[in-house]
Amino acid sequence: MTGQVIESNAFHKNSGSPPDSEEWHWVEQLKQGQQQALRPLYERYGKKVYALSYRLSSDAEVAEDITQEVFVQVWQKIHNFKGESKFSTWLYSVTSHVAINHMRKQKRWWQSWFVKSDESMATEIIENVPTSDEQSDFTLSRSGLDKHIAALPQQARIVFVLFAIQGWRHEEISKELNIAVGSSKAQYHRAKQLLQMSLHQEEIDSGVVA
Repeated sequence: MTGQVIESNAFHKNSGSPPDSEEWHWVEQLKQGQQQALRPLYERYGKKVYALSYRLSSDAEVAEDITQEVFVQVWQKIHNFKGESKFSTWLYSVTSHVAINHMRKQKRWWQSWFVKSDESMATEIIENVPTSDEQSDFTLSRSGLDKHIAALPQQARIVFVLFAIQGWRHEEISKELNIAVGSSKAQYHRAKQLLQMSLHQEEIDSGVVA
């Protein structure tokens, strides 16, 4: 299991693939003020938005709140979607921003970012589990990685999800979280080390390794 790796740019921009005509129709309806078009988009993406929200927050109730807020934001800000990327890419970006803003309101969020990072935690263990737009939820849950990601400390978890699963650059993460680029990299490496340790312990507990 520890040979499994997480791809660092899970959700790519649309690279010339034909758009989903049905989905595009829903988006256009939303832009025309037809709120009923939100329902099919929620039915298609609600579970994935929740999964990302849970990975970022590690709290089922918070993830539910974030998911609801995301689709409110979709309704209010659909005109910001210009079709330059896949709708799902834009939606997951909205989800990441909403989740971070939601957690930022918590006092412990601000306190947690002032804990000194260990810059020496830099092992290259977990790097490339396929996490494409269609496969991410299935792959992470079936591989058992989801529960290990949820158990990470908040700082390391958020940076890991944004970098390894959502494909953000460390420069983007540092601006979003108001931290140094070096701190973002340190937290990512910390997350990888902790995941390695957690996965290895699971193998020991299950008798896979002695």
